[in-house]
Amino acid sequence: MSDSSHNKVLHHIGTGAGFLFLIGYYLFMDQTGFYDWITAQLPEEYAGSGLMLGIMIAMTPGFLVWKYYNRWVEKKLGVKGKYYEDGFYKDKDDK
Repeated sequence: MSDSSHNKVLHHIGTGAGFLFLIGYYLFMDQTGFYDWITAQLPEEYAGSGLMLGIMIAMTPGFLVWKYYNRWVEKKLGVKGKYYEDGFYKDKDDK
């Protein structure tokens, strides 16, 4: 197995571990009752919207951790690539 393909496998394993973190984080927030609490703040006919709002609020920190974790894994493994958001914002600054 070449060094490059070895890094790809490690990168996939690292990404999978990060995804398992996201699943666990979601389930942890569910166990705390956060989603139910947010849903209870809205009228019953908006329960679905309340759940969606609760998931968005709760998962924002989780996705921030996911972003920095993925970048750390890529730095450690020497994975090179272009982040869409970096190019998007850089192009706006250049204009």
